[in-house]
Amino acid sequence: MITQMMVQPSFWVDSGIKLSKIRDVYLFKFTEELQSRLEELSQKKKAGLLTLEEHAELAGILELDRIFTLLNAKIISES
Repeated sequence: MITQMMVQPSFWVDSGIKLSKIRDVYLFKFTEELQSRLEELSQKKKAGLLTLEEHAELAGILELDRIFTLLNAKIISES
């Protein structure tokens, strides 16, 4: 079994997260910088150029994206 390393999503709490008001509710979003980094890492992955450290970083960002999707869906459904 291969153990996958991941940068913990909490790493970006201070610098990679913002709240955006959309239709009278606030939703969790990535900052422009974190969104750009996600896109950069995704392109490198498609090209097969990710380092192990970048793979761990991408895994953490994608986990944070899944968390935001669930939280935002809950916020929207309760509004």
